[in-house]
Amino acid sequence: MIELAKSKLFTPWTDPDSGVTSYILTHKIAPVQEAFYFVNNSITRDGRYLWFYCAFPPSGTAAQGRTLGVVDFATQEVRHFPDTQFNHASPFVDVETGDVYWGMGDGIWRRSPHPGDDAVLINRLPEELTMMRPIERVATHLTKSADGRVFFIDASVGLQFVFGVLPVDGSDFELWHTFQRNYNHAQFSPTDPNCVLFAQENHPDPITGLRFNIVDRLWLIRRGEQPRPIMPTPTRLTHEWWDPDGQHVCCIKSDVGVWRVNITTSAVEEIPFAGGRWHSHSSATGQYLIGDANPRFYRGCPSTVNFLNRETGKSVRLVDNPEMPNYTGVHYHIDPHPRFGFGDQVVVFTTTVRGVVDVAMAYTADLIARTS
Repeated sequence: MIELAKSKLFTPWTDPDSGVTSYILTHKIAPVQEAFYFVNNSITRDGRYLWFYCAFPPSGTAAQGRTLGVVDFATQEVRHFPDTQFNHASPFVDVETGDVYWGMGDGIWRRSPHPGDDAVLINRLPEELTMMRPIERVATHLTKSADGRVFFIDASVGLQFVFGVLPVDGSDFELWHTFQRNYNHAQFSPTDPNCVLFAQENHPDPITGLRFNIVDRLWLIRRGEQPRPIMPTPTRLTHEWWDPDGQHVCCIKSDVGVWRVNITTSAVEEIPFAGGRWHSHSSATGQYLIGDANPRFYRGCPSTVNFLNRETGKSVRLVDNPEMPNYTGVHYHIDPHPRFGFGDQVVVFTTTVRGVVDVAMAYTADLIARTS
């Protein structure tokens, strides 16, 4: 069990309205410490290591230049690794070993949580593909195939968006598809090593500066096949993730909360959740949701983090984050991005309740008790 109340690294903070206690990582190794983007897990299966994003304003941005830190609960240490500079929200944690992978330049790198180890290049895009073109990202988020053999790539190379896989063993890149506009947020199915969920994203044209908005958000691609939209008619949605069963994807429908969509039939299950209309994440059973919401979106806007017990229909607030529309709030993507972790025993999120950007955790059992 992760014993947050006994850790010298964390400070309890109690929401004055709900009474929920969160534990904030107040041991600072960087001015900005953020939870992972909600798509990827950041805690090892045994609960020993918690990885998080670091930033040193005004250095870098959310797209390029953040680095990684790790909490070692066994030794009660927090370590920063400057050699982990990554692009976008690419870091991926191996929950068995504690190793972290990330994208930078044309490659995928790995390092362990141990300070004496070096970063290792795992694989890279081939030169005949990149052809000296600028590489804005290798992957929005690195995800592994269900058989653990490859990472999926949704690279931005020059004016193209390149989808394919890079094997973990360093063997050759396999091209799946190339787009001429921005598609991203690609995520391997948790059950099918040949299926990937991805998103149509707003596309700022790099030559004209014109913006082409999202029209049809949810897409799938299978190895050897053409990409296809999940919805039968173009549908504007946001912030998608896989249901653990691999037969459904979840996403945000802003006027409802969460949609759970069957990838074969396109049937939609609506899950009303006002507290999760920005980002949300579901527990393994689907019984619980953790999410965030904002009154009006802008980078650094105020937000709340909320828990929904679908069994009872009750919800509870964890924190009410003050706005931070300064340089830090604008440039480092400090949205709460809450996610379940450690076998759904905890939730992890970003908070600004102390007037700085912090990583926080709360116990799921406490949230369940308050909504039962």
